[in-house]
Amino acid sequence: MILPGTTVRVTNPDDTYYSFEGLVQRVSDGKAAILFEGGNWDKLVTFQLSELEAFDPIAVKNKK
Repeated sequence: MILPGTTVRVTNPDDTYYSFEGLVQRVSDGKAAILFEGGNWDKLVTFQLSELEAFDPIAVKNKK
């Protein structure tokens, strides 16, 4: 389930942000606003929920 505060990854290979990971800021009408932070830039982008998957960065870090 994708709720505000969830870390997500973009799964649509046709999207510019494919494989980017960000933080959900808000969810409404089947869409989510995702905050991407990277170095010296921040970007808020809206996606359909079907283009996102919940992602647990701690679980991935522990596998390495």
